[in-house]
Amino acid sequence: MTSFIVASCKPWHKIAFDDVSSAESGKWVYASTRDELDFYLVGESTRYIFFLHWNWLVPEKIWRNYECVCFHMTNVPYGRGGSPLQNLILAGHRETRVTALRMIGEMDAGPVYTSRHMSLEGRAEEIYLRAGALSWEMIHWIIANRPEPLPQRGDAIYFSRRSPEQSCLPVEGELEEVYDFIRMLDAPTYPLAFAKHGAFRLEFSNAELGCNEIKAHVVIRFDMDNQTDE
Repeated sequence: MTSFIVASCKPWHKIAFDDVSSAESGKWVYASTRDELDFYLVGESTRYIFFLHWNWLVPEKIWRNYECVCFHMTNVPYGRGGSPLQNLILAGHRETRVTALRMIGEMDAGPVYTSRHMSLEGRAEEIYLRAGALSWEMIHWIIANRPEPLPQRGDAIYFSRRSPEQSCLPVEGELEEVYDFIRMLDAPTYPLAFAKHGAFRLEFSNAELGCNEIKAHVVIRFDMDNQTDE
């Protein structure tokens, strides 16, 4: 029996997996860790491996021997690299394309199967769910049509992966820019936008932009980075 593997380390993709996979023929499995992926590949006739969101480098032995499809939140070759959602919003984009491409040795440089338009409005969690729905739509299309991916065209523009320290709230700028900064980080497993105040760390979520103000949910914690042993 032909098998399909869906690989993602993000919890919101697992929620949709059972419903979507039941609509397709073949054997479907879900891998959320590298060990699970290695386990499912043993002795399987795997047609596609779909990487919805993966935090680890995929070994050459996998992408060379299996047709690995990854999904990237830009219209490649623009925006290759890490933290595409955050980098897109910081660059002022209000929309993008989610692209399905074949995985090769160079990150996000493989040939393209297809892409879908997507809005960048809302909180990061909402955007990721939106991207996930479009990715599932493209998975169905790829399985039904078995397309040959086409090489990317144009000059590559690269994004850099953001570090947790870069989630510190900017100290100047327009209110809309602050609002965008908070919402672009507002998703499970991501470091929320924060500000430091003495011994405390203020974390912001659920921002709403109003007239000359932003309303947001704030959690105040001790700033462990600034704690010292007595």
